[in-house]
Amino acid sequence: MNVRFFFGYVITLILFVFFGCDKNEIIEDKDLKSNLIESYIDESGNTKNSVDERIRNLEKAYSIYSTLINNTFKVEKIQEISFAYFALDDKENYRAMNEKALKLSREINDSLNMAESYAYLGLYYKSTKLDIAYENFYEAEKIYSSLDYRKYEQKNYAFDRGKVLIDLALILRKIKNYSESESLTIRAIENFVLAENNQYLPLCYNNLGIISKYTGLYEKAIEYHLKAIEYAKGTDTEVLQILSSYNNIGTVYKSQKKYDKAKEYYNKALAYKDFLYKNRKREARLIDNLAYVNFLSNDTSRLPELFFKALQIRENINDKYGVATNTLHLAEYYKSIGQDSIAREYGKHSRDISLKLQKNEELLKVYLLLSEVSDSDEALFYANNYIKLNDSLIKEERLFKDKFARIKFETDEIAQENQQISRENEILIIAILGLTALFLLGYIIFRQQQSNKELLFAQSQQESNEEIYRLLLNQQIKLEEGRQLEQQRMSEELHDGVLGRLFGVRLSLDGINQRANDGFTEARNKYIDELKSIEKEIRLISHDLGSESLPSDVAYIDAVESLISDLCDANEINFEFNNDEDIDWEVIDDQKKVNLFRILQESLQNIFKHANAKSIKINFDYIEDKINLTILDDGIGFKSTKVKKGIGLKNITSRVSQMSGVVQFLSNQDAGTKVSVSVPL
Repeated sequence: MNVRFFFGYVITLILFVFFGCDKNEIIEDKDLKSNLIESYIDESGNTKNSVDERIRNLEKAYSIYSTLINNTFKVEKIQEISFAYFALDDKENYRAMNEKALKLSREINDSLNMAESYAYLGLYYKSTKLDIAYENFYEAEKIYSSLDYRKYEQKNYAFDRGKVLIDLALILRKIKNYSESESLTIRAIENFVLAENNQYLPLCYNNLGIISKYTGLYEKAIEYHLKAIEYAKGTDTEVLQILSSYNNIGTVYKSQKKYDKAKEYYNKALAYKDFLYKNRKREARLIDNLAYVNFLSNDTSRLPELFFKALQIRENINDKYGVATNTLHLAEYYKSIGQDSIAREYGKHSRDISLKLQKNEELLKVYLLLSEVSDSDEALFYANNYIKLNDSLIKEERLFKDKFARIKFETDEIAQENQQISRENEILIIAILGLTALFLLGYIIFRQQQSNKELLFAQSQQESNEEIYRLLLNQQIKLEEGRQLEQQRMSEELHDGVLGRLFGVRLSLDGINQRANDGFTEARNKYIDELKSIEKEIRLISHDLGSESLPSDVAYIDAVESLISDLCDANEINFEFNNDEDIDWEVIDDQKKVNLFRILQESLQNIFKHANAKSIKINFDYIEDKINLTILDDGIGFKSTKVKKGIGLKNITSRVSQMSGVVQFLSNQDAGTKVSVSVPL
């Protein structure tokens, strides 16, 4: 400020102070007006002056304000005047100034100052009309959320928006809308972090802690209250926040019935004696909470002295809300020790105060207690009052929630109407763009249809090829089924027909040999032996044909045992067969069962043809999710160098490989042979 301007400012200020200012006088200099307004506001804060003098200074500030041009600067000045009225506890002028600020902000379309004015009006109604406060805060938040980030940098208004969000959250917590209150609190924290201003973070975490307690998340509640203390460190409110958080943590532990932990935190808070000496209301609350926890935990060593100590402080400072709670606690205490008459006195005292203060939650508890300690007629009266009040509170809470929902709906509806006007202005442009897009879309659809026809043709060709493949596959399956049926039929014909007739012829020849003595007996015996050999060959062929597929009406293990028995009987070899009962053959793949059957059959054929064995031992074992087949004979064996040269052994190896199994052939000359097969399930 240069010297010439300084003297001009001083002279103008003297004229205003001593001679006043005509409201119609036009003051040209914007900076001068701003300085004059600020000087009057500063004077309104001078406690040496009387309240009337301080108000007159604000009236002078307002008279200068009214000469300003309608712009953002003018809105900011009237908001400053409103703060000064708030400091003087003149709430009505505070409200009036902010209503003017809101009106002016709308006229000049100043979104940020509109949001701030709504927020300041919300603060005015916060302690008197919760629904109107909510409506104003909600309007402020709607403006903040709709601000164009290209015009307004979010960081510049993040702090003010955070305050609005936490105010909304606190109101919603009061009406028990905990989920939305928690969501808004988290958004408030995000804005304070963005603004790099931690001033309200303790309040945010304190609110989250209280919500967590109400919703039963006790460990989370304690964590949030400790965070509130952490963010308050180094600030002017550090001790106050510590006491508040310790009290809240004690309440959390009380809700969990961890009374020793609750006492610990109440006592930790009470240790700040110097601070509490200047804050008797908070001290009384802590003492009363400690006394009540002692009462709940049946620790009566300091009762009722602690209750009376808290009550005395509250009566001395005229804390009526605290007295209502304190006398209720005393009534509960005397009821617990059987002194109903004293309990009634304190209960009625709490009732009278709660009725005057409209402290309904305490009143509800009092009615319930009085119904339990009073005589029958009086008890019935209090019980009826309890029921009426409880029903009334439930109804009021429901109506309150509905009212808030309606406010939100109506506010959104107005916003939607404004958006509708904007949409109508955009319709023409959209229509032109739409016609252009429609033309392009028509062309794209035409091209797409051509492509679809080509694709459909290709798909049709593919489906035709797949159908031909399915038909060929079905034909192959039917041919295979026919082949297996024919093999089964031939097996049955050989076994039941041809073999039966040969057996009959052999018996007839045996009968002739026994009766005749004509010199041809030896020749007939030769033919009888030949017939036996033919029967043996036919039986083996019958088994080969019939075992390619297993019969569905015979248990697998029975079919295996029948194979071993028939072949060993035909070759006059002793056998021993063991099956592990842990093997569930019903769930094993049919192909594996056929392969094991054929491996066993091939091994037996090798023994009959080459081993000259007298006995065979066959085992099925179940070990570590594997089926192990062991075939052991006492024949002449073979040299290990010739193991892979025989076709039969190659077939066995191939079948085991198909099942991802392992096979071993163990044999020595004149020492028998052991075939071991291991197949995973």
